[in-house]
Amino acid sequence: MTNPAATPAGSLPAGVRRTVVPGGLRVVTEHVPGVRSAAVGVFVQVGSRDEAAELNGASHFLEHLLFKGTPTRSAMDISTAFDEVGGEFNAYTAREYTCYHARVLDEDLPMALDVLGDMLTSSHVAGEDVEAEREVILDEIAMHDDDPDDVVHNLFAETAWAGTPLALPIAGTAESIRALTRDQVEGYYRTHYVAASTVVAVAGNVDHDDVVRRVTAAFAGRGFLGTDASPRGPRIAEAPRDFRVGEVFATRPFEQVNLVLGVQGMTRSDPRRLTLNVLNAGLGGGSSSRLFQEVREKRGLAYSVYSFGLGYSDAGMVGVAAGSLPGKADELLRVVREQVALVARHGLDDDEVERGKGQARGGLVLSLEDTGSRMTRLGEAELFQRRLRSVDEVLTRIEAITPTDVRTLAAEVFSRPQTLATVGPA
Repeated sequence: MTNPAATPAGSLPAGVRRTVVPGGLRVVTEHVPGVRSAAVGVFVQVGSRDEAAELNGASHFLEHLLFKGTPTRSAMDISTAFDEVGGEFNAYTAREYTCYHARVLDEDLPMALDVLGDMLTSSHVAGEDVEAEREVILDEIAMHDDDPDDVVHNLFAETAWAGTPLALPIAGTAESIRALTRDQVEGYYRTHYVAASTVVAVAGNVDHDDVVRRVTAAFAGRGFLGTDASPRGPRIAEAPRDFRVGEVFATRPFEQVNLVLGVQGMTRSDPRRLTLNVLNAGLGGGSSSRLFQEVREKRGLAYSVYSFGLGYSDAGMVGVAAGSLPGKADELLRVVREQVALVARHGLDDDEVERGKGQARGGLVLSLEDTGSRMTRLGEAELFQRRLRSVDEVLTRIEAITPTDVRTLAAEVFSRPQTLATVGPA
């Protein structure tokens, strides 16, 4: 096995250190002065977009199963370890990665790393656990099917990225979950949960060298670090994949009509994403935004209306989401389209751009007051960026955005063909 390799300090923001341990496992830490906690996340570079159609839902299914126990810990042992120290512990599956995360007192970080390492490398995938968790996931899917917001966003993805894994729901469908076998899920685990695809990110009152030593010990199970390999590179694409245009409606016995109107956006690595954040803030990012004022304050068409951007390594979308009573749905859609067209033609006013920049700056800085957000920033940067930018560098880039930059992007993005997904009563 190779020795741990540290990244030169000059290429990282102050307080951040990075080391690659045997097997290609990356360890990234950020020392945060003045806190007594530590947040740790294990990011595995596999998500629902990596599943074949017959394995839809396998990433999420596996996330559930890794809490069920290892040769040295039962499911109760795992839960008790965090409960008895007042720690927070959970996991989530996204389209391009899966994350297992915890937040504990700094003195309890060794325990958190030990438990996470044991879970990630040595979990049982027992038949009885698969069957029990299958029922839990089917209940979870039914719960999402009762949520209009979840239904309309899944319907939009299914339409915009039809024919690709991005179109598949992260949790799978009731049919795909019923069909998955224990052997399929275990095979998925053994294939994708490897050191070269894994990042351990830690932020808080931590010492990097100590974290590296403890991670190397905690992740030694099942020969996880036993193969010489280079870390899997960040997922980066130069241009977004094709975005399909169309309109789709699904009938559900909901009280409201919910809609998502969207266009092709940009990838995670597109340098204009900060400009897009400013544009979205002015269009539909707060109570002073155009959509909120026009749709809710002036016309009373909807309680909730907002614009947003989604970026993946090779895909992106920019959209508006809203919900209204059925009798107001047509007018709601007309007003939303009218405001989007106005922004495409004329951009945002200078004052709107300044407010948007203020929202972007404040949102960034306030989010990083929390060690969990800092940890997530470290992990996602390792998976999807060529390098981690310092907070000051990002703030400088936001400040440099001009009204012309925002207008140019608005004209490009919102002039593209639209896709509309709508969910509601017949």
